[in-house]
Amino acid sequence: MSAATKDKLLEGALRTLVEQGIAKASARTIAATAGVGQGLIFYHFGSVDELLAAACRYGAEQRVDRYRDRLAGLGSLAELVEFARAMHAEEREAGHVAMLGQLLAAGQSSPALAAATAAGLGLWIEELEEVLTRLLAATPLDGFADPAGLARATAASFVGIELYEAVDPQGADSAFDALEQLAGLAAVLEGLGPLSQRAVRHGLRRGTRG
Repeated sequence: MSAATKDKLLEGALRTLVEQGIAKASARTIAATAGVGQGLIFYHFGSVDELLAAACRYGAEQRVDRYRDRLAGLGSLAELVEFARAMHAEEREAGHVAMLGQLLAAGQSSPALAAATAAGLGLWIEELEEVLTRLLAATPLDGFADPAGLARATAASFVGIELYEAVDPQGADSAFDALEQLAGLAAVLEGLGPLSQRAVRHGLRRGTRG
């Protein structure tokens, strides 16, 4: 019963964030959404902020699990960008894009929410690093591009596009187009023959030393 109640509260908090926004995420509203008494929030989590932080981590785990198999099936950087565009549309439709924007804003004044949001993004970064390590291995960029750094840059870009879209949807779409162009360039490099790839690597080494 305790585990079931905690899950109800986590789901209720997420639904409140998506449907009503963080400004309406009070103990009374969350408890009503979850269908439990307000006192259970403080019994299980101590405070509303701690519940929201736990819900943020819980929600991120759910979203990563939802997309993990699709990420594992990607075969190129171009497919990764195509997946990112499709996932962005799905997450926006589900209300998770707006929720992330609110959590990022609320995290400026709530250390608990800031840590939970960062932890949620960290789950995505781990998945992206694994995918990028695998995909870059098939290109001349292998050994020159840092998958861990690229994963963080990709996550930061995705968050930026999500927030940017609220004020300039066309500009956000253009950003995705630019990422697709870079992925197309990577595909060209991947399609080069062994001698050409060796020449590219040689040029990269010289540039790195410089």
